[in-house]
Amino acid sequence: MTLAATLAITPLYAGLLGLIFFGLSLRIPRLRMRYRVGLGDGDVPVLRQAVRVHANFAEFVPFILVLMAFVELAGYSAWFIHFLGIVLVMARVLHAYGLSQSPNHSPGRFIGTVLTLFTLMGCSLLLLLKFALSW
Repeated sequence: MTLAATLAITPLYAGLLGLIFFGLSLRIPRLRMRYRVGLGDGDVPVLRQAVRVHANFAEFVPFILVLMAFVELAGYSAWFIHFLGIVLVMARVLHAYGLSQSPNHSPGRFIGTVLTLFTLMGCSLLLLLKFALSW
């Protein structure tokens, strides 16, 4: 059995999250052009927010997708992998929207952060449980 054949669900969510990341990536050069900033955020608050939304996505999503792939490879049920994927997509959309609206606290940012951390912790604990039970 090949690795591609055993990962049937996680690639779907990787693709969806990749499209979200692409959208977040497009915002930064447009804002840099609008505010004539060549590098960094130029001390422009809206550009700083866009950079942080993009960076936060890049900091969390790839690692969680790797964990999700391991959870899928560990043999957990398809509905559970879909649950993790749906929660992660919702979390990242809420977080991006919330942080884009306000650099301070916002419901979307808070809920997105909580759900992202829930997914991270859930995947991690599932993998540790699988390891402990197979030992």
